[in-house]
Amino acid sequence: MSNVKGNAIVAQSGGPTAVINASACGVIQQALGSESITGVYGAYNGILGVLQEEIFDIGAEASETIELMKTTPSAAIGSCRYKLKRIEEDRADFERVLEVFKAHNIRYFFYAGGNDSMDTAAKIKKLSEELGYEMIVMGVPKTIDNDLACTDHCPGYGSVAKFIAASAMEAGRDTESLWTFDTCAVLETMGRNAGWIAAAAALARRDEQDAPHLIYVPEARFTRERFVQDVRRVHSGLGRCFIVASEGMAWEDGTYVAEDKGALAKDSFGHAQLGGVAQVLKKIIEGELGLKTRWMMQGLTQRNAMHFASRTDRDEAFICGAEAVRAAVSGTSGKMITLERTSNSPYECTTALARLEDVANGEKKLPRQWLNEEGNMPNEKFIEFARPLIEGEVQVPMEGGLPKFMRFERKWLPKKCARYDV
Repeated sequence: MSNVKGNAIVAQSGGPTAVINASACGVIQQALGSESITGVYGAYNGILGVLQEEIFDIGAEASETIELMKTTPSAAIGSCRYKLKRIEEDRADFERVLEVFKAHNIRYFFYAGGNDSMDTAAKIKKLSEELGYEMIVMGVPKTIDNDLACTDHCPGYGSVAKFIAASAMEAGRDTESLWTFDTCAVLETMGRNAGWIAAAAALARRDEQDAPHLIYVPEARFTRERFVQDVRRVHSGLGRCFIVASEGMAWEDGTYVAEDKGALAKDSFGHAQLGGVAQVLKKIIEGELGLKTRWMMQGLTQRNAMHFASRTDRDEAFICGAEAVRAAVSGTSGKMITLERTSNSPYECTTALARLEDVANGEKKLPRQWLNEEGNMPNEKFIEFARPLIEGEVQVPMEGGLPKFMRFERKWLPKKCARYDV
């Protein structure tokens, strides 16, 4: 048992998912029952909420509200895309974080997010040790991209995989019914440098006629000539062609097929803004093959589709949050909860721990050997990996024929520190 006693703060960062609130719920419910944790707070809009001292008392929220987090998508506490500078370059933000933590006796910091979030958490832990402030820092994994290192898979991925596969099945039937008119279709998915999301559409295929017929991911470099050949081959056999394409598809020289070059084309993490690969492929098909082509983007719906979330994903997300607290109150710090698969059939998974620094500095891409030789369709190795992650359905409470979601009332803590501009 940890000898650290004080308040805990929970924060969410980066793009939301269908199950990041389930992870936060696991943290909150476990923390509220811990003798070592005296209060549970939420940082409004991630680390920005800490910097600006916008903190609310989650312990004051109704237990029913907290329970509904398990079936509410997006980031209920509030998320952000704010990257702290390297400590060596500018210590101001980090010292401000600790100033706020000290003011509110925050001794436990739980951060749900991806690589950049784990990097932030690792740096906060390092500085707290340097300045002699006793606190425990734990990371909770989150990303639909499934690209976090050190974990078999990541909470958020199973649900987006389930949604994308079902979307391909449904839209594919639309193309099949109108193949004499709308001959080809392209579905664009999220996925910057890793093709896990697009690859999930392969789960929709039960026979050769089923969509999708071609899948393109960043891990297999893209050429215009080979693409035209692929589409021509599929179309000559079926009379139609349904394609799934990751937004992060890249040409042979590594440049993105579709990258925004405008003045606002970088996010706050310095990542290129992507989108539009489906339109690029549409132009190639119509220009080279003269085939009528439609394109579609799921946009934000793919990462927030709680109505079709994976129960396996939701349950594992909750477990990761709860395990972060169990590890923290036992004295563990500077780690992220990971998922370790022990069996595929039957599917069994347990939790483990990884150093925050190892997660922050890693990136897990879709193995090339999990694609066919042509690089245009995942093979059975991927199917074996992904299939268990989409199993089960979440029973979402309904009201008036639509989902019932929660929202915090947010009882704000009085500010004790000077104003801080970011």
